[in-house]
Amino acid sequence: MTHADPQLVAATQTISSSLAHYAAGFALAAVPQAVRGRATHLMLDSLGIALASTRWDFARQTLAGLRELAGNGGDVPVIGHGQNLPLRDAVVMNALLIHGLDFDDTHPRGVVHATTSVLPASLGLATRLGSSGADLLAAYVLGMETTTRIASVAKGGFHQVGFHPTGLIGAFGCTLSAARLLGLSEEEMVQAQGIALSLASGSLEFLEDGAGTKRLHPGWAGGAGITAATLARHGLIGPRAAYEGRFGLYASHLGPLAEQCDFSLATEALGETWETLNVAIKPVPACHFTHACADAASILHAQWASAPIKRIVARVPAGVMKVVCEPQANKRRPGNAYEAQFSIPYSVATGLRFGRFGLDALESAAYQDPHTLAIAALVECVADPAADFPKYFGGEVIVELVDGRTLSHAEPINRGAPGRPISDADIVAKYYDNAARAVNRAHADAILNAVLGIEQGTAAALSALLGATASLA
Repeated sequence: MTHADPQLVAATQTISSSLAHYAAGFALAAVPQAVRGRATHLMLDSLGIALASTRWDFARQTLAGLRELAGNGGDVPVIGHGQNLPLRDAVVMNALLIHGLDFDDTHPRGVVHATTSVLPASLGLATRLGSSGADLLAAYVLGMETTTRIASVAKGGFHQVGFHPTGLIGAFGCTLSAARLLGLSEEEMVQAQGIALSLASGSLEFLEDGAGTKRLHPGWAGGAGITAATLARHGLIGPRAAYEGRFGLYASHLGPLAEQCDFSLATEALGETWETLNVAIKPVPACHFTHACADAASILHAQWASAPIKRIVARVPAGVMKVVCEPQANKRRPGNAYEAQFSIPYSVATGLRFGRFGLDALESAAYQDPHTLAIAALVECVADPAADFPKYFGGEVIVELVDGRTLSHAEPINRGAPGRPISDADIVAKYYDNAARAVNRAHADAILNAVLGIEQGTAAALSALLGATASLA
């Protein structure tokens, strides 16, 4: 990796200028139908999760805080609450609802949750502007294609140094989505990305004690993107080498790991290869890094049949150890739902004991259950040098029984990954399961039809449907 020479930046093409050129000419008509169809299903998945999240304390707590800050103002609906908030506050809230249960989609190579920032930002701004559903979809796909590529440059490095790509990188994709909706010029889009560099954030310190701050990251990214694009529209100047500059995104946030960056990935095959198709749907409501081991343990459930256990080994990619295996004491005895979602020992124990890991595993009665915790205490995490990370988030579970038998199952490709995708039909089933926790079937049907038919609708109409008070009546 080499940094951009400041004296040459103005005269040469930067990542910002390449992305701005792509965004300025982005047209929905050029997006293949398969990509547009998958995009609407990704949107549907996230909105179902948002509806399910309305029943959790973190939603009530955050809305109360944002409501206090906003006073009585607001013109953008909050999903499932029958209330409006000012644009950027609504983006924070709606993104929190999508991301709060850690059930939202992930781009494996970029190790980033993209929809959770791009969709609320695009939907909120499009609602404010009175945009068509087609323009909303275009902004969403643009944000997905750019967020995933910008994140991929780091090759999984952000997690290793304590930054959360969902918040950090989401700001840039949301900037380009907002810029398109606002009609910025190509040059203004360059400036907007430079402004976003000073607004992007997201620390992984929440992993140390299960704090809930991760839920705020995508919405903050969405608000940052809208802010950056709006300020650029009014003439504010940002640095041109926002990504590859001497103090740009990668150098300032990755330290020595910046040397592994491949800048070409930021613009690779734009308009030819569609990263939206490579976004993985989550089948398990927990950190994607836990899925393979949770599934492996669930598959071993029937074979185990509650036989006494001597030892359990969970083999995972070295790149995920800091996130889902350390510190060991917290991972073996999660103190709250968030710690449970980022714990290989807990996910393995739950899968082995019950044959599944669902939303019920996030209830306090589940992660405080002494029988489950006794199994989690036997789990040892080891790094698998052969893992194909970050392309896949694989895992293997080996259960050594007291009677001398050994049970094992490996999931080298996690369920939902591009090499093992979840179908659109499965996404619809997941949507209905999540939506049913908050709305009746008729309401869920109306939302589904609006999302899948978004090209014929409007952003405001979709927001109004989503914003209606959640009701099971």
